[in-house]
Amino acid sequence: MATTGRRERLRAETTAEIKKVALGLMSSGGPDAITLRAIAREMGMTANAIYGYFATRDDLVTTLINDVYTSLADAVDAARDACPTDDPAGRIIAWATAFRDWALTNAEGFRLIYGDPVPGYQAPEGGAAPEAEHRVCAGLTGLAAGAWPQAKALFAEADFQWSDFDPGLAAEVREEFPGLPPAAVAIALRIWGHLHGLVSLEIYGHLRGQTPRPDKIYRAELTQLVRGLGLPA
Repeated sequence: MATTGRRERLRAETTAEIKKVALGLMSSGGPDAITLRAIAREMGMTANAIYGYFATRDDLVTTLINDVYTSLADAVDAARDACPTDDPAGRIIAWATAFRDWALTNAEGFRLIYGDPVPGYQAPEGGAAPEAEHRVCAGLTGLAAGAWPQAKALFAEADFQWSDFDPGLAAEVREEFPGLPPAAVAIALRIWGHLHGLVSLEIYGHLRGQTPRPDKIYRAELTQLVRGLGLPA
């Protein structure tokens, strides 16, 4: 029993190290640097030994994407849920702040799920992290739904139809948020665009020469975002 427990613990530690090394290789050499042979070299293992943990490079990448995406979903969900449901502005700001904090702490992971794809990678049917991706998408839609009672007067003339969105997305929103109009889905995507755009610029170093205070720019953007939804900042 003790031997089995030790073996499982060592396997878990080695698996975690493999994933850490893979993200490190991607950080220094780009997505195409993730290969099982390169990881084996970094860890002083044989390539055959790595195959005992991940049968293919794509299996490893899928695991990495799922781990990273789940970590992001956990972070933003926890931040949002720490705010009361009757404070839509606070929930948006909490979600957005957690998103940036997570991205800066997990830059390689951010690049893996939102940056350049790993060359030749084939995701499994349904995607690499369908549950986490759904949680993030539903979280954004929930932020828009919470703001909609105040925002709808400002977007009364928005001419959006369900046909303007992916059928799968439209079906999920209509099931999880019955009564929410298409214009609110557009708001969710606009929220995402505001947040993702600035964080991507920061992660990839494009703001480095323009400002030493990207955090201040981000906070100002959040303030204008919630005000633009008719919410108190």
